[in-house]
Amino acid sequence: MPELPEVETTRRGIAPHLECHRVTRLIVRDRRLRWPIPEDLAIQIEGQTFTAVRRRAKYLLMDIGGGTLISHLGMSGNLRLVPVDTPVLKHEHVDIELDSGLALRYTDPRRFGAMLWQRAGEQHPLLASLGPEPLSDAFNGDRLYQRSRGRSMAVKPFIMDNAIVVGVGNIYATEALFAAGIDPRREAGRISRARYQRLAEEIRKVLAFAIERGGTTLRDFTGGDGKPGYFQQELFVYGRAGQLCKVCGMTLSEARLGQRSSVFCRGCQR
Repeated sequence: MPELPEVETTRRGIAPHLECHRVTRLIVRDRRLRWPIPEDLAIQIEGQTFTAVRRRAKYLLMDIGGGTLISHLGMSGNLRLVPVDTPVLKHEHVDIELDSGLALRYTDPRRFGAMLWQRAGEQHPLLASLGPEPLSDAFNGDRLYQRSRGRSMAVKPFIMDNAIVVGVGNIYATEALFAAGIDPRREAGRISRARYQRLAEEIRKVLAFAIERGGTTLRDFTGGDGKPGYFQQELFVYGRAGQLCKVCGMTLSEARLGQRSSVFCRGCQR
């Protein structure tokens, strides 16, 4: 699943091609995404000009006309720019044609993504209860410590809760916990303030570094410019169960936490 760095990479890739450009035509080939694409979306955006492309958690927010086009890439979706006459392949559900001669094309084999509409001055329910951005000043170790008190759940699903902090998905939670030396199975409420300060710093570092490197290439994800990410080459523990730890040489272990695989090092993480 594309995570925050992949979505941010996509945002940076498509923004220069959308901002200040007018939509000439919307083509919807299949409305059956996770939620149906609104029937009146063409009325909302055709003839209008994109003014900004933002990101909130894993949602792309494209401001245009009287509102915001909200896109989520789901499990396997991607957005990329193609010439308007580019032949359409299977699973390419939406084209937003622009006055530049390019089209923003949405592809989603599993159709688990979304393309929704938010009117100006309103807030879509999907965005209403989100926690702070991990790279913002609102996120820090004190928040993690305070929100974890009395919580018996494991620390990994705790930091993956979007009400606590947004965008810390499976890959980057795994890597940040390794960098902070924290066993992902530990109870969230039994971790000290000092260790949460370290964890918050590592979450920031791993996400910022992944964004710099273009995200993590997994299966069919590519950035908005069609180029894959390269962060996967830097992974220390994610997807490496049974291999040797790059730091201490111990064989990496694996556990199931919150229905997700979690790889960790018994030597480096406590």
